[in-house]
Amino acid sequence: MAKGKEVRIRVILECISCVRKGANEESTGISRYSTEKNRHNTPGQLEFKFFCRYCRKHMTHDEIKK
Repeated sequence: MAKGKEVRIRVILECISCVRKGANEESTGISRYSTEKNRHNTPGQLEFKFFCRYCRKHMTHDEIKK
C-alpha cells in the first residue's frame, strides 16, 4: 500500500440554521453529526439533510472544517 494521506477521512456535519441563529434563545445548541467521506469520490464539501433536535425538523447539515 502507498503511504501518505488516507483516502477515507472523518468529517463533522453541522446544522446551518442553528449556526445562523447563533445565541438565540430559540436554539439551545448546535446539531452536529459525524461521518466519513472518501476524499477521491467527494473532493467538495458534503451536504445532507438530517434531523436537527434543536430546530425540531429536518434541516441541511454542511461539512465544517476541523
